[in-house]
Amino acid sequence: MAGEKTVSDITFRIRHTMMLVSDLDRSMDFYTRLLGMDVQRIRPNPDKSERVGYVGYGSEDEYPGLELIETGGPGRVKEMPKWHGHVAIFVSDLYRLSAKLKAEGVKFTLGPEPNRPGSQDHVAFIQDPDGYTLELTERHAKSGPPVKIT
Repeated sequence: MAGEKTVSDITFRIRHTMMLVSDLDRSMDFYTRLLGMDVQRIRPNPDKSERVGYVGYGSEDEYPGLELIETGGPGRVKEMPKWHGHVAIFVSDLYRLSAKLKAEGVKFTLGPEPNRPGSQDHVAFIQDPDGYTLELTERHAKSGPPVKIT
């Protein structure tokens, strides 16, 4: 697949970049209507009072996207925190890579662990040397084609 690289039998690909948004509907409209992006998927998360939308060009399984997160409801976030977000990188063997990174002293802020209870998808969050967050994601489920909004 284009945009992938295999190093030591582990395949990597940038999956998405996360951005906190103050109004998910407004942001999704901006990226789809004005920039021609597709809605890759929408994930409500009522337990955390957040909604998550993924936009990009084509399927997130094949091309990088933007993960837009609205927390607390539209307009709840009045001032956007500086440097809030992360880059997600697809990894074909998360647990093997995590063992290697831990041996190198990389700081883990989460995982590795299943993405959700019972999921075959796994996730870990690490920090780079400057403290930026990277999401490492081993996904087996497919997100599917872009969502049609009528």
